[in-house]
Amino acid sequence: MNDVSFSENLSDGYSFSVFNGYAPTGINETLKRFNGKNLRPVIVCVGSDLVLGDSLGPLIGTMLKDRNLDAYVYGTLNFPITAREVEYAANYIKLLHPDCFYIAVDAAVGNDDDVGLIKAVSKGIKPGLGVDKRLGVIGDCGIIGVVAGKSAGNYSLFNLTRLNLIYKMAEKIAAGIYDYVCGYKSDISAGA
Repeated sequence: MNDVSFSENLSDGYSFSVFNGYAPTGINETLKRFNGKNLRPVIVCVGSDLVLGDSLGPLIGTMLKDRNLDAYVYGTLNFPITAREVEYAANYIKLLHPDCFYIAVDAAVGNDDDVGLIKAVSKGIKPGLGVDKRLGVIGDCGIIGVVAGKSAGNYSLFNLTRLNLIYKMAEKIAAGIYDYVCGYKSDISAGA
């Protein structure tokens, strides 16, 4: 789970509301922009199925697997990549899939006004910041869903996060990634 400030320069990323029906289209277009070299996408969904607020990544991974996405997807509800495994997973995935475009997905905490925002950033993400862990970066770009507000005891808020918010956010992010990967496949088939 990340700790995200949305006062960042938007040239590094874009924000979409979970309640905006065009959020999947925005995610798709943003991923196209971030993958300028048109490398094969690999999706890495970070989080834990043991904590509701941190289950966004594994839920998205499961949704993508259920859609039979024609891309490598790591991190599902059955086989999550938790903060503990992030550094190992990042190295392993890069060895297994060299010269690819790594899309990291994770839940985040932010300002109370930011809860429900989906942020696509043009750099990798640092999982665990929301619970004061200092881990390495994963991904060439990141998609982060703000599921709770910052507080001194963030960990307790993760379990108080509404499942409805997590599920809607997962649906929007999974749809955007799915459309992006399908479009990527179409572009390659057409010789773009």
